[in-house]
Amino acid sequence: MNNTQSERSPYSIWSRRRMLTTLGTGIAMTGFGPLILPGGASPNAQIRHAVIGSGRQGRSHCKQFSGIGPDCRVVAICDVDPDQRRLALEVLPRDFPVEEQEDYRRILDNPAIHTISIATPDHWHTKIAVEAILAGKHVYVEKPCCHNIFEGNLLVRAANKYGKCVQHGTQNRSSESVRNAIQFLRDGKLGKVRMAKAINHQLREPIGRAPESDPPPGVNYDLWLGPAPKVAFTRNRWHYNWHWFWDYGTGDMGNDGIHQVDIARWGLGVGLPDTVTAAGGQLFYNDDHETPDTQVVTLEYEHCYLLYEMRLWTDYPLEGHDNGVVFYGDLGKLDIGRKGCFVTLIDKQPEQISGQDASHARNFIDAVIADDPSKLTAPISEGYISAILCHLGNIGTRVKQRLLFDKERLQFPQSDDANRLCSRDYRDGYQLPAL
Repeated sequence: MNNTQSERSPYSIWSRRRMLTTLGTGIAMTGFGPLILPGGASPNAQIRHAVIGSGRQGRSHCKQFSGIGPDCRVVAICDVDPDQRRLALEVLPRDFPVEEQEDYRRILDNPAIHTISIATPDHWHTKIAVEAILAGKHVYVEKPCCHNIFEGNLLVRAANKYGKCVQHGTQNRSSESVRNAIQFLRDGKLGKVRMAKAINHQLREPIGRAPESDPPPGVNYDLWLGPAPKVAFTRNRWHYNWHWFWDYGTGDMGNDGIHQVDIARWGLGVGLPDTVTAAGGQLFYNDDHETPDTQVVTLEYEHCYLLYEMRLWTDYPLEGHDNGVVFYGDLGKLDIGRKGCFVTLIDKQPEQISGQDASHARNFIDAVIADDPSKLTAPISEGYISAILCHLGNIGTRVKQRLLFDKERLQFPQSDDANRLCSRDYRDGYQLPAL
């Protein structure tokens, strides 16, 4: 760690001393290799990583972080559902013990864990991330990094105050082909770009209607709810389907569309917009969904527009590619999608812009070992802005009006209804930490 770390974090000195002296319990006894000492660049350094939230995305984290090299090991997993923890253990190597926890706070209390990744429902992302930073840990947080605008601002301030590496889960930022395509735009090879369209079109099946019931055996449902209001359990509020309820998720704009929004914003070279106009609703679903299946958002900037178009009732492909982004310039268009990056200049055939695959998790670990947040390809300062764009789209959709946005104060000067959606009420015992 650098020589200002003890000034930045009230936990850092205590944590380092415990890491160097605690030999009696838990992970410190398992012999995983040398700990990271102040200065942090030992060639034998090994990062001890924990995954919080072991559902589908959390198990992907387990695979990624356990497979990127000998300098990183997943040593702990956490989930309120014992079945999810069991599934996570099945994808991890079996040559060393892995700690299991139900309560994420036990992970943060363990000074032998250096980094965490967060793959919980959205309404937990910021609270866990900020508490982890205060506990002296570096953080990889899934998209969107925040459940509302206020939370995102808090997370950025925490990362800056304590100098921690906080990587956002918009992994296209680590793709060399996408980076090359963005550089193509930067070099002016598409001419002036005045519009980008972020497209999220796919088929997400209806979820039906689920009655209230008891939680599955062994599940700590109250802890799962956390900051959200206390309501009866239903299967539709549970694994993955929580995305479609405003108390826990951010709809598919924050779930999948954020990847396309992030690339569009990156390519346009813009931050927060001046105005948002949005419309959306349920043209396809007639079930327990609260979030829209159809959505159109226009984010207005001084010299360009960023459009977001979502249809969850059409399958791939429609615009010649799957979910992706189209940049429209004076000299042609640039498509970035899951099939690759293609530029089509006027009167020319499409040409692919290629590059090597890269690991987003690897980039995070490299930045942690260097103790240098500037090495992150998707730092929280960038991820937070893209998350806010998704919140703006959802807020505009929910209040059904064109909104002016004050980029300095992060509020809507002409809409109290919209401002109320910039934050939320938190249940007692689950409030956000103070910095």
